[in-house]
Amino acid sequence: MEYNERLARFRQGHVNPFDRREIDSSTEGKDPPKHEVRSEIFSSESKTQSSDRAMDLGLAEDHFSRPVGSFVASDVEQLKQAIAECKRLILELPEHSEKQKDTVIKLIHLRLKLQELKDPEEDEPNLQVLLEHRFSKEKSKSVKQMCDKCSTIIWGLIQTWYTCTGCYYRCHSKCMNLINKPCVRSKVSHQSEYELSICPEVGLDKQDYRCAECRTPISLRGVPNEARQCDYTGQYYCSSCHWNDTAIIPSRVIHNWEFEPRQVCRTSMRYLALMISRPVLKLKEINPLLFNFVEELVEIRKLRQDILLMKPYFITCKEAMEARLLLHLQDRQHFVENDDMYSLQDLIDTSSGRLSCSLTEIHTTFAKHIKLDCEKCQAKGFMCELCKEGDILFPFDNHTSVCHDCFAVFHRDCYYDNSTTCPRCARMLERQHEESQNP
Repeated sequence: MEYNERLARFRQGHVNPFDRREIDSSTEGKDPPKHEVRSEIFSSESKTQSSDRAMDLGLAEDHFSRPVGSFVASDVEQLKQAIAECKRLILELPEHSEKQKDTVIKLIHLRLKLQELKDPEEDEPNLQVLLEHRFSKEKSKSVKQMCDKCSTIIWGLIQTWYTCTGCYYRCHSKCMNLINKPCVRSKVSHQSEYELSICPEVGLDKQDYRCAECRTPISLRGVPNEARQCDYTGQYYCSSCHWNDTAIIPSRVIHNWEFEPRQVCRTSMRYLALMISRPVLKLKEINPLLFNFVEELVEIRKLRQDILLMKPYFITCKEAMEARLLLHLQDRQHFVENDDMYSLQDLIDTSSGRLSCSLTEIHTTFAKHIKLDCEKCQAKGFMCELCKEGDILFPFDNHTSVCHDCFAVFHRDCYYDNSTTCPRCARMLERQHEESQNP
């Protein structure tokens, strides 16, 4: 994969491709290959080629088909001879000359051809199962993916690669047998809970100065390998397991209402991405004081409580079932089941204001159906039996109160000003007493 790294650095401008020291250290102190390659490799047409060809390899032009006047190679040995000849000529040609530039392009082309022969795509299965990963062969030709195992570029045009359909782990086909990390989705299925301590660090010495995942030796000084801390687990990882990806940390959100992304390891990044929509946070138990400081959460809780009061109207209304009104909340199914469980995505959207806007709109749609559009739902409203005045009342109205025993609805002022018992509860008790006297 050395030439892949070389090509990536060359395309990003990090390496001077015409520096003789960068061509190949393996050529130092060795005589040029004895085998000669056909002189057509460097035909006169190469002088007219623009140096812009190096700027978009594999995208703007077909650099993987045989150029005019190029070699005819039938096996790996001939390709290696052609590559060695290119290296020799690059060292001999004047620096920064047009011919040297074109020779560098041809060298890259030959190396990719060699890799194509070494990494054939035939007989590769479309699906593979390994360590609970379900790998599917990718058909995308994108060259911007990185292998999660060897941390190098995946050249989709010439290399076979796979993606796990569960946790989106990507790797070359040749790296499959080297994988030692199980699928993160299995952890989500068996352990759907967050680490709720903020960066629970135990120290690098407790890890025996090794990566918490692959056990590679690491050090804070970067020798032999840089130690990188994951803000979610608090542990230290090597550069192969920690790519400095960032994610919002649940514990910081719950305890500090902080949404700044922090650096996490690859496994934590995938775990948090899979968990972000799962309603596993019971805020009133984890941090009930949060509602005292975040007004948006109080508003969201009230809207969710109203929606739960509207739900009985919809599940007994034929028109509402046909209109599938409850599907407005299909992306947040837990909102029609309880009012105290939250997902991390709920809290992120609450902080940004998106959840309040969308939930208010849904609340308005539901209330309009019950109070204006549907006569059957209107008939299930209440009259205030304390003042016996005003419009029809519903339990989700802001100015109403509900009896905790019989769920009758009254004006809020009437309910708290009246010192007598609930009229409906009184009638029900009287009826029960009569039935007991006259069995």
